[in-house]
Order: sequence, then C-alpha cells, then structure tokens
Amino acid sequence: MTKDELLDAVGPAFSKLRRTALLEVENPVSTKDLSRTLVLNIVMEHSRNLGQEVTVGMVAEVLGTDPSVASRMVGDNIKAGYLIRAASQQDGRRTVLNLSPEGEELMARFRRHQRDAYEFITAEWSEQDRLEFARLMLKYVDSLAHLRDRAAAKES
Repeated sequence: MTKDELLDAVGPAFSKLRRTALLEVENPVSTKDLSRTLVLNIVMEHSRNLGQEVTVGMVAEVLGTDPSVASRMVGDNIKAGYLIRAASQQDGRRTVLNLSPEGEELMARFRRHQRDAYEFITAEWSEQDRLEFARLMLKYVDSLAHLRDRAAAKES
C-alpha cells in the first residue's frame, strides 16, 4: 500500500471503530445504550476531567449538532435514568447535567466492554503493538482536543 493509499484509508477505518462496541464480548451494551454513551461521555469528560458544568448547549456544540437534537438526546438519557438535571453552582439560572448512579454504572460497563473488545480484536497482536496502538490513539484524541482549543482561541 502506498503512502497516499494508507492515509486515504484512515478515515474509513475510523468510521468502523464504533462498530467494535457491538461485538459480542463480555459486558454487552445494548445498541440504544451505545448511542446514549455519546452524551454520557461528554458529561463525564467535561464535568469530571475538565471541571466544567455541562449544559444541553455544550452537548450540542461538542457533538456538532442542532440544539434540538442534543435536547432530545439528553432527554432520552434523563428518561432512561442515566442523567440528572441540577441547578448550576455558578449561575442558578442555568441547568447543568450530571451522571446518575445508573449512568455511572452504564459508563463503567461500557468501558469494560470497550476494553474487552479491544483485547478481543488485538488478541493476535504483540503486546508491544497493542500498547503502541493504544498510545497513538490517545495521542490522536489529545491532538484533536488541542485543535478545538486553538480554534476557540482564534475566535476570541
């Protein structure tokens, strides 16, 4: 495979990654709950890792979707018992989103399922290749976050 063919194949390969969550390995997650994890991941990452209050508007922005779509997705998570609406500690007029205990459990199960799927898919790889791919994937995702930060800085 040439350099250009290899780089052209990256995009389609990324689109297939989410399908790994549907593998029948331990700790299965339903397809409905799989779609819910899109929102739950945003709430976890921004509230826990970045210390930010998460709103429906933020969910829409991060997903790159219309606020009405994000609102329906958030509402579905609330109805399923995975999210809780709460008053903002910074601005009492705003409503923020937090994971419920059930949401925490779903995300723990989802993480275990992702790990099981990764180990199943890469079972025939050397440990060095598995760890190197994991390291590079995390580096890629971190670079993506830095691009968003740079774009936001340019807008201000």
